[in-house]
Amino acid sequence: MANDTAYQKCINPACAAEFDCGQAMFKCPNCGDLLDIKYNWDKIEVPHKMSYFSKRWATRDNRFDFSGVWRFRNLLNFCEDKYRVSIGEGQTILQQNSLVAKELSMNPKSLFLQYEGLNPSGSFKDNGMTAAFSHAVMVDAKSCACASTGNTSAAVALYAHSCGMKCTVFIGTGRIAFGKLSQAMDYGANTIQIQGDFDDCMKQVQDVCTKLGLYLLNSLNPFRLEGQKTIMYRIIEQLGWEVPDWIVVPGGNLGNSSAFGKAFAELKELGLINKIPRLAIINADGADTLTDLVNNKKLTWNNGNVDEKIINEYYDNLTAMNYSPHTIASAIEISRPVNLKKCLRAIDVCNGIVMAVSDDEIRDAKALIGKFGLGCEPASAATIAGLKYLLADGTIGKDERVACVLTGHQLKDPNVTVNYHKDKMGQYSNAPIEAENDLEQIIKLIK
Repeated sequence: MANDTAYQKCINPACAAEFDCGQAMFKCPNCGDLLDIKYNWDKIEVPHKMSYFSKRWATRDNRFDFSGVWRFRNLLNFCEDKYRVSIGEGQTILQQNSLVAKELSMNPKSLFLQYEGLNPSGSFKDNGMTAAFSHAVMVDAKSCACASTGNTSAAVALYAHSCGMKCTVFIGTGRIAFGKLSQAMDYGANTIQIQGDFDDCMKQVQDVCTKLGLYLLNSLNPFRLEGQKTIMYRIIEQLGWEVPDWIVVPGGNLGNSSAFGKAFAELKELGLINKIPRLAIINADGADTLTDLVNNKKLTWNNGNVDEKIINEYYDNLTAMNYSPHTIASAIEISRPVNLKKCLRAIDVCNGIVMAVSDDEIRDAKALIGKFGLGCEPASAATIAGLKYLLADGTIGKDERVACVLTGHQLKDPNVTVNYHKDKMGQYSNAPIEAENDLEQIIKLIK
């Protein structure tokens, strides 16, 4: 099943165990640390320029060239075509948004919104699922599972049933937006609601997958992150094969930020880009583990020798306080991010920074994006809320080219949108106006 172009490797330098890609595992069986997908680049047809991929636009009748993930398959070449799963993921846009830029006092030509809400299940997760399910097919998996705050469950359910696989999703009690839950149910997933939050679900799903031999689809799965790398390839593609100065992305379970760091490290290694953009990871105040660990506890990648004591003490303290994260941005409502170490590496690779913003700031940013550009889920808007701060303190220059990743569609969490407007919760609120059933009165109310 496995080929000799790729293999799995433990990220812990003290272990560094290697395994072929024909095995399904979500942790190093030797030390329990995270796994990477590594490539034997000398055995892969790697282009000399990123613009090589442009030619695949001419052969979009080939479903892999049509896919915004598999179009770049040379850079995630861990399986043969016969195993690849695709349902049209990655048909996304990078929108230059001068109106939002002006509101932020930026150069109108400097702001770009990478909109992942156009994916089949409405979020960026489809980029990872097409890759992970391709690996699942390769290893002949019959049943799969995930823990989810919403988007993962929707994407897993959609891809599982598109390739005939049984699917179970774990969600926390009252901790999922109905727009996302409706997708998992509609796509046929076996949905189990656990009395707890995402972190509780994440622990349970790992144990269940280990006991029952289910294929795990959370971002502990290193193949998922391979698909998510392609979000960065598409940004470069839409910028005329140039790299932006900054990438701004929501935090959460840190799969995206980890994947982006890996993407840029590999592109630089291969000589396909001349510079690596800086990375800004934006969390919500109510789920700010990464912010606290990096900015206050000074946790770093340290060449892979991450100080486990700092992490363990921090998590033990969360447990002692019976802490549970709370934010309107449900997609990033996570206090124990599974990809913490890989994210630290991405921060190191991209000279990255981390910060957190309030729910009120997320609400306002979401309405600003909606008013002048694209509807997005609350977590997506953390990027613009964070960018506003980073422009104000001079971290990001007003003329620097910035790409903000909008992770999911507006209708993923419509309650947040409706409540913001009808309850007049911020400066961009646009409440409906009640009118008598009278033509003259209605005309008076039209602006």
